[in-house]
Amino acid sequence: MGIMAVLILPLLLLGISGLLFIYQEVSRLWSKSTVQNKVVVITDAISGLGRECARVFHAGGARLVLCGKNWERLESLYNALTSVADPSKQTFTPKLVLLDLADISCVQDVAKEVLDCYGCVDILINNASVKVKGPAHKISLELDKKIMDANYFGPITLTKVLLPNMISRRTGQIVLVNNIQAKFGIPFRTAYAASKHAALGFFDCLRAEVEEYDVVVSTVSPTFIRSYHLYPEQGNWEASIWKFLFRKLTYGVHPTEVAEEVMRTVRRKKQEVFMANPIPKAAVFIRTFFPEFFFAVVACGVKEKLNVPEEG
Repeated sequence: MGIMAVLILPLLLLGISGLLFIYQEVSRLWSKSTVQNKVVVITDAISGLGRECARVFHAGGARLVLCGKNWERLESLYNALTSVADPSKQTFTPKLVLLDLADISCVQDVAKEVLDCYGCVDILINNASVKVKGPAHKISLELDKKIMDANYFGPITLTKVLLPNMISRRTGQIVLVNNIQAKFGIPFRTAYAASKHAALGFFDCLRAEVEEYDVVVSTVSPTFIRSYHLYPEQGNWEASIWKFLFRKLTYGVHPTEVAEEVMRTVRRKKQEVFMANPIPKAAVFIRTFFPEFFFAVVACGVKEKLNVPEEG
């Protein structure tokens, strides 16, 4: 009996692993078929996440409209996508549109250009984001406005122009790639957190407004999207509880992971996704139900940061 149990356990684990692999492959293929022939607009396609989203949706057979504020980098992305296209699978040549969401004066005109590419938009991925870090009293109002333009007014302006087309066709999906700071603010990121709070509020309201037209509004909120080559720094930072929590909070997810989650969100028509390890999730819970304790912990972390001299 003991020998049978020893033999059955590895076989059981192997069987579960096989079923999990099959499920993942079926989900991946299903995801790709979901966006086949769909018109997908990706803003800030030249960023790390934008490039990964472009790669995933292009491989899925989507008709891509790639937006970015640097034409040379857009062309580089175009060449990268077309060079790896599988001739045996149906893929479409991406269309490129020069768009700077921080320049509100031209967003409406460019949005019409985006709409003219195929005459309709099935999926809009609002990905563009600008970050700034520093004490609130040292950040100028001009910079505050620039952050709000890029992270809030730009995406909602583009959405407002494309939305009537979705409503008239009674189909479409809008995906906002947001951030954990839409849930709670982190010190020294006042403008960025404010813009993320504003964007989340807008799209949460919009979700209810357009549901009757079968238009889906989704938000995907990772902690932070790290660069391709970012690894945790070495050092004795474990000695400080605050530094430990802060590093765990800010060491984010890879662009590839977020892009795959965006694809799953489109396929399953999820309304809200929160990509985070247990510590940020716990922080959101504490902020919601024990705000005074949360504020005290954050304030202690700020005091510690201000009292410790910077290295170098």
